[in-house]
Amino acid sequence: YAMLLSLIFLIVLVAAVVGFVFRHEIKTNFESNLNLALENYNVTADRHSEAVDTIQRTLQCCGVQNYSDWERTEYFSQKGIPRSCCKSPNDCSEKDLKDPNKAKLKVFVDGCFFLVTSTMESKMSIVAGISFGIACFQLIGIILACCLSRYITNNQYEMV
Repeated sequence: YAMLLSLIFLIVLVAAVVGFVFRHEIKTNFESNLNLALENYNVTADRHSEAVDTIQRTLQCCGVQNYSDWERTEYFSQKGIPRSCCKSPNDCSEKDLKDPNKAKLKVFVDGCFFLVTSTMESKMSIVAGISFGIACFQLIGIILACCLSRYITNNQYEMV
């Protein structure tokens, strides 16, 4: 049992170190994947488009760096900026969403990349605290399992 807990502890420790060391690559990959999702965005509700819509609605953002990122997409030439960028869904018309100057007043202007990464970084202290607490319980479990094993081994040949 102590060996199993030690193995799990080491796997979690290695995952945390790798995540910390490669955090900049994770950000770069996220940004490129978000750009790719914008390029391939469509209204047929595939999972990438749904994810972009969910991020934009939840974080009240639009595009990767800002709302003008949509101007470089094929979707913009057809329908303008997606409705998930609208501050008020009832106030956005397709005509407004096709005109970047009018859209600026009706959509969220901040990009999603900065908001997602800042949200993740702000929550990292909570994740680190929870992880530290779990690691402490695992270490206590390892120590108690080793003590129990030693106690059983020492008393194995004792007469009852």
